[in-house]
Amino acid sequence: MPLPCMIGIKGAARTATEAAGHERHTGGAVPTSRNTESAHVFAVRLMQHLVVPTFVLNAERRVIIWNKACERLTGVPAHEVIGTSEHWRAFYDQERHCLADLVLLDRPDSMDELYVTHAEPGDSTQGLRAENWCVMPQVKKRLYLAVDAGPIFDEDGTLLAVVETLRDQTEQKLAQMALQSLAVKDGLTGLANRRSFDEKLEAEWLHNQREGTSMAVLLVDVDHFKLYNDTYGHQKGDACLKSVAAVLDQQVFRPSDLAARYGGEEFAVIMPNTALEGALHVADRIMEAIRELNLPHGASLTAERVTLSIGAAAFTPSDERRAEDLVAAADAALYRAKHQGRNRVVCTDRLAELVEA
Repeated sequence: MPLPCMIGIKGAARTATEAAGHERHTGGAVPTSRNTESAHVFAVRLMQHLVVPTFVLNAERRVIIWNKACERLTGVPAHEVIGTSEHWRAFYDQERHCLADLVLLDRPDSMDELYVTHAEPGDSTQGLRAENWCVMPQVKKRLYLAVDAGPIFDEDGTLLAVVETLRDQTEQKLAQMALQSLAVKDGLTGLANRRSFDEKLEAEWLHNQREGTSMAVLLVDVDHFKLYNDTYGHQKGDACLKSVAAVLDQQVFRPSDLAARYGGEEFAVIMPNTALEGALHVADRIMEAIRELNLPHGASLTAERVTLSIGAAAFTPSDERRAEDLVAAADAALYRAKHQGRNRVVCTDRLAELVEA
């Protein structure tokens, strides 16, 4: 937990805990000297006006402080949670432990299950730090929160309370995700880029080799795309590529599959655990969807609309072959498709000999 917060929070947390305990057992006010009482009031006010959203749980995991910044962040007023163990409702739509709970329960091992990322927990008596997406039911928007939970002990080492502070990191997280997306996605079409394709190809090649299963690749080319650009202009050309990419994205829908922009007007599809028959079925769906799209292409030498040529390849990875061989086989099939008149799906004879269905 940030040190400046801890200095003021420790006194306030202990004061609130002692007060809550005394009131439970005596039903009266806490007997203190005037100076001590003033110090207590100051500590609680300090806690309430910290700009950092903060709440405190006592040893029974009940909320004893819920400051104004926490009210603003969560949309939950303090009076609704003080004295309860319902603090989770401010962050999630299903009951689960917050970070402060894990400190009180001494369960740092649960962080992997509950948080997107976290610091190495080590000894939970030193506090925990984590980050997570929260649904925030009251404000009705997802927030990415960075959370610190620090224990408060008395002079005898007895755990009095745990202080949890929260920082809204949503904008930073979204910016980070956008940068990561730029690294793996094609800027024009939104599909995976060539780098992502190459990484996925190698990973799935090794996986399918271990499993002894077939995998497939489609190479997809927009027919006479240069003529399209020359006739309709580059803006229309970009729109055409986006439309083709949208078709691929819709038709290549298994979570394990990947559709990518391979370069220029060429696209590629990786399908793990897929024999040639399955690959050809997907290729046929793509061709049908492009026909239904019916994008005009008055300069095409093949048809009056945008058409595709697709090369399909599939075989089982082995030590004698490389992932590049699968792409080369699909490329050979694509070459045949173009030379047979375009607007078709082709699997070459040489490819058929490689296929292990």
